[in-house]
Amino acid sequence: MIFGTHVVVYSTDAEADRAFFTEVLGFASVDAGHGWLIFSAPPAELAVHPAETNAGHELYLMCDDLASEIAGLAARGIGCTEVEEARWGSITKIRLPGGGEVGLYQPRHPTALDLPAP
Repeated sequence: MIFGTHVVVYSTDAEADRAFFTEVLGFASVDAGHGWLIFSAPPAELAVHPAETNAGHELYLMCDDLASEIAGLAARGIGCTEVEEARWGSITKIRLPGGGEVGLYQPRHPTALDLPAP
């Protein structure tokens, strides 16, 4: 039985990005050994999008008030990209200390978060 989802974020500065998820986003974690943190994450959903290649995947954090989240991040010195409006939601990107990005968006589509897990 599938009981969860494990997301991997690759980083050239994993320590800095782990600190970001802990200190800025407030994600709780367990230490799997040698400082290798495994974070508790908000409920998840999965979408499969058509693409020309199978290279790469993306991580988006969801919120119900994007402007408020951006303001909260700004108060902590964290910048976001300009908000883009899409048919399915309002989107920004958060730059991680290691140089990567994660998306943050306020969905306008129905979400699967309240559905029972498989």
